[in-house]
Amino acid sequence: MKKAGVIANPKRPHAADIFERLAHHANKSGIELFADRQTSEYLPGAAVLNSDQFTETVDVLLALGGDGTVLFCTKLLNGTDIPLLGINLGSLGFLTGLGEDHLETALDALAAGTCERDIRTMADCTVLRNGTPAETYRILNDAVIGFGRSSHIVTLELAIDGEMIASFACDGMIVTTPTGSTGHFLASGGPILHPSADVFGISVICPHTLSNRPIILPDHNTIEIAIRRAYKQLLLAADGQDVTELNEGDIIRITRSEKPVTFLHLPGYSYFSVLSRKLHWRGSSC
Repeated sequence: MKKAGVIANPKRPHAADIFERLAHHANKSGIELFADRQTSEYLPGAAVLNSDQFTETVDVLLALGGDGTVLFCTKLLNGTDIPLLGINLGSLGFLTGLGEDHLETALDALAAGTCERDIRTMADCTVLRNGTPAETYRILNDAVIGFGRSSHIVTLELAIDGEMIASFACDGMIVTTPTGSTGHFLASGGPILHPSADVFGISVICPHTLSNRPIILPDHNTIEIAIRRAYKQLLLAADGQDVTELNEGDIIRITRSEKPVTFLHLPGYSYFSVLSRKLHWRGSSC
């Protein structure tokens, strides 16, 4: 992989030093760097590309920053087979599998072709209004229905493959991929899903019932959430970004995308090691 695109968050601590290291070692390893206009201001020598040119030019996309930078890059790749390597400029994230101290090692692995591939499920989230698709969003982590401008509860109706499951008076609902299960889904009481599991998770936010529990189902199912009663406009968040307002009568349909995203890791990468560090697992002593 000799052509590397770079998307970075320059506001991270010591970013200038890291960009200098990146430029120096990429040149040493024979890797040509390409960057968007913002990143190129901090990465002298990188060729400047518009956002729609990356997928036609690079062999790999480097996301330097946090998990938010990685999520932005998955949208930029737009279903292509170009792999993504996340390098965290700060504390290790769930999606950025490498810390900044492994930057040179990562570039060497790219040049040598020794990185391991990790295929992650993406989901397509479509908003239907009056039965007609209005917008579709590709999501890596989760889709969240809720929030809005008041504290009034709403009534959401959940259907799976056309079968009505239940109607919930609640604050909202979360549908997660395995990759996103360590985010809002986990905070709402859901379980951790291994990234290679072919499943979706559904969690209701603050339901007015004591019997509700998160649901895990195969990702070949079609999930539909209908807004049956709402005294306010709701917000749909896709991967943590508010993307559209929802109204009574709207239906949100979520299916597995035909196009996944490929992550790269150094040999020996362990998902459970990342979990242990991020969640501060210590076990218990006798």
